[in-house]
Amino acid sequence: MKEETQIDMSRLTVKCGPKSSYDIVYKKSFEALSGEVSSLYPEKPRMCVITDTNVDPLYGDEVVKKLEPVSSGVMKYVVTAGEDHKNLDEIKEIYRFLIENKFDRKTVLVALGGGVIGDMTGYTAATFLRGVDFIQIPTTLLSQADSSIGGKTGVDFEGFKNMIGAFKMPSLVYTNLSTLISLPGRQFVSGFAEVMKSALLKDEIFYIWLIDNSYEIRDMDLDTLSEMVYRCDDIKRMIVEKDPYEKKERALLNLGHTLGHAIEKFYDFKFLHGECVSLGCVAAAFISWKKEFLSKEEFYEIRDMFVLFGLPISMDLADTSKIIELTKNDKKMSSGHIKFILLKKIGKAFINEDVTDEEMSAALDELNFAEGD
Repeated sequence: MKEETQIDMSRLTVKCGPKSSYDIVYKKSFEALSGEVSSLYPEKPRMCVITDTNVDPLYGDEVVKKLEPVSSGVMKYVVTAGEDHKNLDEIKEIYRFLIENKFDRKTVLVALGGGVIGDMTGYTAATFLRGVDFIQIPTTLLSQADSSIGGKTGVDFEGFKNMIGAFKMPSLVYTNLSTLISLPGRQFVSGFAEVMKSALLKDEIFYIWLIDNSYEIRDMDLDTLSEMVYRCDDIKRMIVEKDPYEKKERALLNLGHTLGHAIEKFYDFKFLHGECVSLGCVAAAFISWKKEFLSKEEFYEIRDMFVLFGLPISMDLADTSKIIELTKNDKKMSSGHIKFILLKKIGKAFINEDVTDEEMSAALDELNFAEGD
């Protein structure tokens, strides 16, 4: 009998083009960070760690200490935590800090934090002095399983999410899985929405694996979390390598995000991104059922899977017409049509551009009433 090939889940390479790639490294501490950075930058460039007021007290000094021997100097810039600071005003202050401290084109920026910090640091790296390198050190489930990979960077503009941005691939993603243990429960659960999204859009076997390992995931077993994050990243890797600049297939990664972003904006970012993505995925599955792509049983199975992991499937949505109107400002609009991501079945998503306002309204009504059915 032929033995199964064991997959090395300690490293994943993302190919950005014929001559460009970067590694995602999976560890359970920061011990290997110095070696990984040294192998990329033997010339020891100056570095600036960009982090936030939540992450800095936990890991800021440790990361700086690991980087000091492999750099010619490390400085740190700390942003006030929260989505409301992900804007051009804050980016201007980061630019000012870099300019005043004489950082140059050989500088390496280091994003230490969740999705907000990764997006802001990446955008700064893409635009400061027409582009400098940056490293991702994601510390949340959402960033480890999704946002740190693929090179999308950006900031919000007057409350509209990620309206200003650039594609900028990191030179390294260093994933220390032990940072997940320090996450508040609500933040961990929020990140799981992106995990569910990955399984729903591309991998039914992974979806079943999540159900089978739900207790270990909720108990924060690091070996289980390591495999879970690796499998999410591998799904995103396959999609990003085929379509790095979201011309077509990469749009599939927006499953749950059209209405999710609109709900997030409507409530002025009161709810976490993953919580809104959960609602958006349930809405997308509902529309998929009503368009007869999914069966009723498949819709309810998908909906209840979010409940299993503590994610919301309903909300008191005060003004559904306003939420629908906000989808018209979404950056995923194409020639006046919304690129809505629907499901043909679990593990098979597709792009649909004929979802009507009435269908979105019905889906939002379902979210309003789901709690009581």
